[in-house]
Amino acid sequence: MNTECTPTQLEFHALGKREVISRFDGGTITSDAGGLLLRETEKRTGIIAGFAKCFEDLRDPDLIEHTVTELVGQRIYGLALGYEDLNDHDELRHDPLFAVLVGKEDPEGKERVRGRDKGKATAGKSTLNRLELTPENPSEAELRYKKIIMKPEEVDRLFVDVFLQAHDEAPEEIVLDLDATDDPLHGQQEGRFFSWLLHAILLSAAIHILWRVSAVCALAAK
Repeated sequence: MNTECTPTQLEFHALGKREVISRFDGGTITSDAGGLLLRETEKRTGIIAGFAKCFEDLRDPDLIEHTVTELVGQRIYGLALGYEDLNDHDELRHDPLFAVLVGKEDPEGKERVRGRDKGKATAGKSTLNRLELTPENPSEAELRYKKIIMKPEEVDRLFVDVFLQAHDEAPEEIVLDLDATDDPLHGQQEGRFFSWLLHAILLSAAIHILWRVSAVCALAAK
C-alpha cells in the first residue's frame, strides 16, 4: 500500500523582511522548532518585551550588540525549552532558531563585529551571567562589568498588569493558594527552620514567596 504524503509548510510572523516558515525538506536543522509557537504567543501578549522594560541599561549604546530585550528573551526562551543552565547557551548561540526567537535580523551571525563571534548570533553564557548577577544597587566596582540593573518594583507591577490583562475587568478578590512545600537546606538561608518531624533544616516555599505576594498586593491596591 502506497503512503500518500501531502507536503506542507507552516508560516509564522516575519523577521523584518525575512519570511519565517517551517518546512521538512532539510537545510539548517533545529531540535527546538516548538520555540516558534512561543514566539507567536509573545507577539500577541508582549510579556517578554514588558519584562525587559523592567531593566535599566547603563551600557554604552555604541558598543551594544545584544539589547536588553534580546538578552531577556534569550534567557526566557531557553528556560521554556528546557535549557536551565547558562552553559547551554554557548551551544545554543550556534542555532539560528534562537536568533529568530529573540528578533536578531542576522540569525546566522555573519555580521558580528568580532571574528570569534561570527556564526554566533546570540549572547554567550558570560553575558547572560552578568545580566542575572547584577545586584539591585551595584557598587562602582560592580558597575564596571554589570551594567544592566533589574528594578524589582517594576517587575511586581508587571505581574499585576499581566494578570489584569487576562480579565475583562479587575476581580474584586484574589485568592492566593500557597502550598507549604518544604525544601531541605544546606546553608544559612533566611527563613530556615528545623523540622522535628523530618529532622532537617527546611525553607518553606510559602515563606520564600510571601515577600513578592505582599508587594504585588500592595501595588494592586493602588
